[in-house]
Amino acid sequence: MKRTDRGKVWLAVAGLVINAQSEWLVVKKKYGGLKGMWSLPAGFVDEGETADEAVIREVKEETGLTCRVEELLGIRTGVIKHEISDNMIMFLLQQSNPEERIVIQENELYEAAFIHPDQLQDEQTASIMLAFMIEAMNSEKRIKVDSIDPGQQFGYTSYKLFL
Repeated sequence: MKRTDRGKVWLAVAGLVINAQSEWLVVKKKYGGLKGMWSLPAGFVDEGETADEAVIREVKEETGLTCRVEELLGIRTGVIKHEISDNMIMFLLQQSNPEERIVIQENELYEAAFIHPDQLQDEQTASIMLAFMIEAMNSEKRIKVDSIDPGQQFGYTSYKLFL
């Protein structure tokens, strides 16, 4: 489905896969507001699928890794240009076969890799959402962040994270 066919309410998903070395699976997209930045594998929910099915599909499409959903991590919600409701559900995933190797979707990604969150925190090309997710994963309590500016490249007029 093309972006223009999505209407004014968008539902996307993102998957956090953590390997045995506590590294996070991250990708660098070739397009959009996160072009060239580390972010989680993500994409839109398609017609006829649930959000948990969509996140498994998106991670498989982008990285070649087969996963299963472990739990819900949080929600990112925002409004783009006072008009489009842009919502993302974030899931924690478990890789089904740790022996599988990453195979990137070359038309969408520059690269994909497992990187430790400590390294991602210091990485200039890590998305703002990753920084807040790292903080939330290190916290014992849930957090709400509603004072984030994710950057002008997105056009958000409202942006919140519930982790």
